[in-house]
Amino acid sequence: MKKSTLADIARLTGLSITTISRVLNGKSEEFRISKSSQEVVLKAVKELDYRPNIAAQNLRSSSMHTIGLLVPRIDNPFFANIASIIIQEAHKYTYPVMVIDTVENPLEEDAALDTLLSRNVDGIIVAPCSDSPDRLREIAEKKPVVLIDRYYEDVDLPYVATDNYSGAVEAVNMLITNGHTDIMCIQGSPLSITSRNRVRGYRDAMVSAGLEECVNIRGNDYSVQNGYIETKLELLSGRAVSAVFALSSTILLGAMKAIEEQGLKVPDDISLVSFDNNVFLDYLNPPITRVCQPVEHIGIVAVKILMDSILGLSTRQPSMLLPPSMITRNSVKSITPPAELPGGRF
Repeated sequence: MKKSTLADIARLTGLSITTISRVLNGKSEEFRISKSSQEVVLKAVKELDYRPNIAAQNLRSSSMHTIGLLVPRIDNPFFANIASIIIQEAHKYTYPVMVIDTVENPLEEDAALDTLLSRNVDGIIVAPCSDSPDRLREIAEKKPVVLIDRYYEDVDLPYVATDNYSGAVEAVNMLITNGHTDIMCIQGSPLSITSRNRVRGYRDAMVSAGLEECVNIRGNDYSVQNGYIETKLELLSGRAVSAVFALSSTILLGAMKAIEEQGLKVPDDISLVSFDNNVFLDYLNPPITRVCQPVEHIGIVAVKILMDSILGLSTRQPSMLLPPSMITRNSVKSITPPAELPGGRF
């Protein structure tokens, strides 16, 4: 099959090759190309499956027509899933994605950013693990940067993430309405805003139900090991825990192993709720009740924001929190008639 060219796009759109080239090279605003013309060009690119000669373009300009993606743990199913979605979306723009695992280490993240900058990527999507936004703000002055999952409050960097606070409140209220009061929360990295907001939601739900004395927060990492160790220690302590709220599916797996080793069963002896959704959770015994993040929407919107900026289609820097949803399965036992929550809610 013959490869499409700029001349083919020009014939389809009625626009000049120069105009088309300027749109594809992100110079629309510089040359005052209308939004409608930009949209016509991008539509034609998709219809013709146009693929630019990257090697030739790189000789003429500094653009690599590549975007970078930094994730803190690629072995975490959540980040593996979102990376896959971002790669698929970027492919629609004919942009390959360079993925780097920062292993939840700020120093590795800094080195990874150096690598992406040395390769002169056109933009960066990142789930940051550093507690300081300074480096990313510096980079954002030169090229587009979009944060996913994690973000910095009151910092002018665009982000797309889940409303983790409301998801945690809903999950804990569900446990409380099923009669649970001794609910242990196993958190992820305390530096992560996702973990902090989930913990805040857990705490506020407990306090609102008059259970402030039962607040029980443990852990420090989004890992299987963290879930296993913290659950094991809690069960060996003799405290009466009736439910565990695991703040990730990896933490959940560790918690389940510890519960099984103690000769206990879910949900007969202890109930479990997880934050994060993955198809494998329906194949566990029992299937797990969880808070589902809108992973697909996060990935799609993040790529859209980044590519609009790279291609000069928008100068807006939107930030958004997308609502999660609850998926109810068989890992929560009702141990008393549902208790009334403040405000008359059940």
